[in-house]
Amino acid sequence: MSLTVLGDLNWFAVIVATIAYFALGALWYAEFAFGRAWQRAAGWDLNPPENTSAGIYTVPLATCFLATLATAMIGAASDTDNIMEGILLGLLVGVGIALPVMFVTGTYDMTKPAPKTFAAIGAGYHIVGLVLAGAILGLWT
Repeated sequence: MSLTVLGDLNWFAVIVATIAYFALGALWYAEFAFGRAWQRAAGWDLNPPENTSAGIYTVPLATCFLATLATAMIGAASDTDNIMEGILLGLLVGVGIALPVMFVTGTYDMTKPAPKTFAAIGAGYHIVGLVLAGAILGLWT
């Protein structure tokens, strides 16, 4: 694979998949879903921060874009060209990369009260998010 694969990507699909992945995070980390458990596992105060700005969304959006772009590049290089192949691609990237990285971090992070719970919630988000991104990318090749 070379960087020439960037010219073969459906950039509209990459942007839509990035936004879907990012938006999933808003739901995933909401109080009614995993938000409170994630905050407890991180040892955070459960009160919302007083001074938040749009800047706190920049890093997650950028990382969703990078993960989606990498998934799209792998999809283009492997001729992923339908929704089922996209779902499988997202699942493989999520389970093969996001899950191990999150669990290594969770296993050795002694700064959190429940590091494995913290890692499991984060890994779950990335697996589901990458499956969603993969489905969009596979659908719109």
